[in-house]
Parts: sequence; C-alpha cells; structure tokens
Amino acid sequence: MQVNIEIERNKLKHAIAEIIKDSRLSRHKSISLICAEIGMTKSMWADLEKGIKDPQLSTLFRIAEALDIPLSKLIIQLENKLGDNFSFIN
Repeated sequence: MQVNIEIERNKLKHAIAEIIKDSRLSRHKSISLICAEIGMTKSMWADLEKGIKDPQLSTLFRIAEALDIPLSKLIIQLENKLGDNFSFIN
C-alpha cells in the first residue's frame, strides 16, 4: 500500500497547529508577543495555527522557546498526537 504523502503532511501540519495553539493558550501568551519574540509575522503564526504552513525545524525550535517548552517535549507531543502508525514511508 502506497502512502499518500500529501495526506500525511496535512496530518502533520494539523497536529503541529493544535499543539502550538493549545500551548500558547494554556500559557496565556498573545500571538503578538510570541511573534515579536521570535521575529515572525502574525499572519505566518496564524497560518501555523490553522495548519496551513509546514514549519521548518528551526522555526519549531523558536516556537518551542517562545512557549517555554523544550523542543523535545514538543516533538513527543507531536508523536503522541500522530500515533504509532504515522509514517511518510511504508
């Protein structure tokens, strides 16, 4: 069975979106504050929280720093959200 990479990429983007939005809201941080801290536009952040953008690792690192969580914890949350069967390859 062939993996549909675009479907898997969308799952990944939406999982990232949910994690960063939930983390931001639980820490009561505004989008404006985080964007100022990490040098990102508010529209880019909004696209991340909507699952439109697929951030680079360096961007995820900056996001984790702004949310005061280790990148490793963000990755673990992502792995948990995606589940054991998530894969880009067979």
